[in-house]
Amino acid sequence: MSNTSRVLVVGGGAAGNAVTILLRRAGVEVDLIEARDDWNAAAGSGITLQGNALRVLRELGVWEQVEASGFAFESFGVTTPDGTLLFAHDDIRTGGDDLPATVGMQRPRLQQILIDAVRASGAGVRLGTTAETLEQDAEGVSVRFSDGTEGRYGLVIAADGLGSATRAAIGITDKPEPTGMAIWRAPAPRPEGLVRTDLAYGGPAYIAGYCPTSETTIYAYVVEACRDRALIAPATYADEMRRLARSYGGHWTEITEHITDPAKVNYTWFDRLLVEGSWHRGRVVLIGDAAHCCPPTLAQGAALSLEDASVLAELLTGGRDWDDALLQEFYERRIRRVRPVVEASVQVGQWQLDGVRDADVPGLIARTLTPLRELP
Repeated sequence: MSNTSRVLVVGGGAAGNAVTILLRRAGVEVDLIEARDDWNAAAGSGITLQGNALRVLRELGVWEQVEASGFAFESFGVTTPDGTLLFAHDDIRTGGDDLPATVGMQRPRLQQILIDAVRASGAGVRLGTTAETLEQDAEGVSVRFSDGTEGRYGLVIAADGLGSATRAAIGITDKPEPTGMAIWRAPAPRPEGLVRTDLAYGGPAYIAGYCPTSETTIYAYVVEACRDRALIAPATYADEMRRLARSYGGHWTEITEHITDPAKVNYTWFDRLLVEGSWHRGRVVLIGDAAHCCPPTLAQGAALSLEDASVLAELLTGGRDWDDALLQEFYERRIRRVRPVVEASVQVGQWQLDGVRDADVPGLIARTLTPLRELP
């Protein structure tokens, strides 16, 4: 395959935004389409960004904005359900010693920073738009869009998330699988003295934790067994989360008082996905959650997606043909890094489901995250 200078990116989340910015910087013509009219600008409460995510955000040129908007910290604690600190561990600086170990920030703020960077890059952006059909040949992909228009591209990058329609359209049958756990998340004001993530294992939930997202805000979460979402009325979301949270002590006493608005509470199942063999079919390639997804027990979901964007952009702008060999190299580089993170993330949750009280969670985290200090 020879190169055609135009790329379509499907999906405007972390992976899609990042690969768009990097390709545009190299002079590649890029169109980005996003199914949501609002570009998901207001969705979510908070996000935990470890060093390897921060390294890519610096590559994108937005690190200073992230640093100014978020809350950096260097350790995580483990507490009893009543809030008694059992121990604190130094976080691993997976982005290198010149970046913080972790930054928590409000997820809408991160999305807006990336949206602004995509706009500034000169990429073509179409919101409320999906790819209805993809027809490939040896030279490229002809795409028909949901508004009836058509386009021709040398490569389509599918960054359309866990439920990727593009993944199914190109014949990859892998689907996300629930792990048996679900998470309640909500934003709240930051209690005085809350300066890092602390995790409590046990109590009425499997895991209860929080992460500072700015000088004045946090997001809090509790993890329980999956329930049928159809049986939980959205109007009761705050009541359900508060019921679980009120059994935890320490900072939770203050946090629980602010879990009152059901519209600000999110309930999501933990899923696992890892597409094996290759992440492309012809000139369509998957990145981010479309190719892999892990429970947030190691806080690596966004980091892995951002790394995908960095590696793929590096390969596509290196002067080589955009052929099967290049896209298979992308898969081989990423699968070695993604697989152990997905497996470890699932294992941490499985230990909780199985009631394994002597599980070496910090040890597993350290063994999994330490290799991520190396460039992807």
